Order: sequence, then C-alpha cells, then structure tokens
Amino acid sequence: MKRILLVLAGLAALAALGAGGAAWWWLQRPLTLAGNSVELSIEPGTSPRKVAQDWVQAGVETSPDFLYHWFRWSGLARQIRAGSYEIDRGTTPRQLLDKMVRGDEVLESVRFIEGWTFRQLRAELARAQSLKPATATLSDAQLMAALGAPGVAPEGRFFPDTYAYSRGVSDLTVLKRAHAAMQRRLEQAWAERPSDSPLRSRDDLLILASIVEKETGQAADRPKVAAVFLNRLRVGMPLQTDPTVIYGLGERFDGNLRKRDLQEDTPFNTYTRSGLPPTPIAMPGLESLRASVKPAPTKALFFVSRGDGSSVFSDNLADHNRAVNQYQRAPRGASAP
Repeated sequence: MKRILLVLAGLAALAALGAGGAAWWWLQRPLTLAGNSVELSIEPGTSPRKVAQDWVQAGVETSPDFLYHWFRWSGLARQIRAGSYEIDRGTTPRQLLDKMVRGDEVLESVRFIEGWTFRQLRAELARAQSLKPATATLSDAQLMAALGAPGVAPEGRFFPDTYAYSRGVSDLTVLKRAHAAMQRRLEQAWAERPSDSPLRSRDDLLILASIVEKETGQAADRPKVAAVFLNRLRVGMPLQTDPTVIYGLGERFDGNLRKRDLQEDTPFNTYTRSGLPPTPIAMPGLESLRASVKPAPTKALFFVSRGDGSSVFSDNLADHNRAVNQYQRAPRGASAP
C-alpha cells in the first residue's frame, strides 16, 4: 500500500497528469497502440528512460516521460529485464511494467534434429525467425573459433534439441548453447563407459554415436547396432557402414550408392579403411551416445534391415547372408553392413 501511495504521489507531481486521481486513472487505462500489438527488444544495460522512449518509438502512443516516471516511482525500474516483449491492445502501464519485471518474453525457437549434418544445421539456423545472422558470413572454421574451439571440425559438435531464444539475439548465442549442451552430454556418456570399451577418447565416442544415429531404423535396435560396431572395432574388422561412405561423397551423392562409391577410397570410406572415420558424420542424440557406451550384450557382427525399420542381427557371416537373402532383394541391402 505504501508503494502505491508513493507511485501516486510521484505521478501526481507531473504537471501533465495533474492530481493523483488522474494518475490512478492513467495507470488503469489501456495504452493506445499504433497497431494491434507492439514489440520491443530490450538490450542488456538499457536505462529505464531509454526503455520508455523505445516503447513509444515502437508504437505505444503516450508520453515517454509518463512511462519513465511510472517506472521510476514504482520502485521497480532497476528490475526491468532485458529480452523481447510484445503487448496487445488492452495492456495498461501497470501490466507493461509487470511484464518486463517478470521477464515475460516473447520467445522464438529453433529445432536441430538427430542425424542432421552441420550443413543442415546451418541452413535451419539461417531460416530461424528473428535471429541476428552473426555467423552467416563465417566459414565453418571461423565459426568454431568464435565458439572457442579453433581447429575443431564442427560436424557432430552440437546437441540436437529445441532451443528457445529471445527475438533479436545472435545466432551465435544459440550455437554456443547447443555446443555446450553436446559437451555436457558427451562428458556424461564418457564417464559411463565400461573399462573394456575399444573407444579411446571422447571423440571416438562422438564419432561412433553419429554412425549409430544414422544406422538405426528403430529405437529399440540402437544398443544392438552400437554393439555390432564395437564388436568389429574389438576384432579389427572394418566397420563397412554405408552412411560414412555417403558422408565422404558429400554433394556428389545423388541418393543412389553404387559399387564404385564403395570402392572409392576416402577418409570416410569404412569399406576401404579400418577403424573409425576422422570426424563424426552427423549430430547424435542422447540415446545414441548412451548406446555407444552401454551396448546390448551381444556378439553380433552383422545386421540387415527387414525393410520395416527393424534389423536382423547375426553373429557370423553365414547367418547374415541368409538374412540378406531373406529380407533384401539385392545382394547387398542398403543397411546391411
């Protein structure tokens, strides 16, 4: 009650508003807007007076002095939060200030999907609404340097999730969050690896998880898919996984993987080279990271798609060939590593 009296006393001192009754009336009346709604992004460090001026410039048809003195005499001016705000017709001065003090922002969001490449991530970021394109002119290497990871390949380094953001923030801000999220998830998964894992580093884990992400048709098969590749690493068997070959082809891949593609030696061809490829091939999700450190207890070395998203797993080549003959018309199925 005391605060309200102070507010009324301050507003009443304004010559334009006159007596305290007029001040009270002004606080309760809806603000006049230039349109159906008015939006404003408040940058960190903006003064209360500048906030009042910016609202008027954005389309609130009142005196900026009225707004500023209301902010000041309310005692809440220093509690106004930076962010993106929107008010509609019917909003009163009291409701406007309350929204900014609560930080009741208008947020946009962008979603990064499991299995996307970094090129797909950047394309989605460019399409995102109300983001400042700070990274649009940066090369991949320059972008990673801006994130504090110079010399690190960007592929797979961002955690697939939905990220909410205030309108007008930099796209680099969103990327920093996605990059930090992947680092946290990777560290958590790495801490859970068994002592006999053939994975020698966190990068190995990230690379394997990206392959598991691309090779899994049904979620229930993910731990078995991871087990197959881990078993192959243990015995020195080539991974022979098509998604790595496709990644190595880059934009040359036209949707049809040919025999000559499998024979073309690139750093990502796991038919011609043993071990893991040099970098991840996509963004792995949390379940692929977990499966790569907690695989199914199986000795399987092969799997082939049934054609419905699920796979048949085999311990030896003879059983695998029978499964290929049963479920794949072609001699080698698209998902029959």
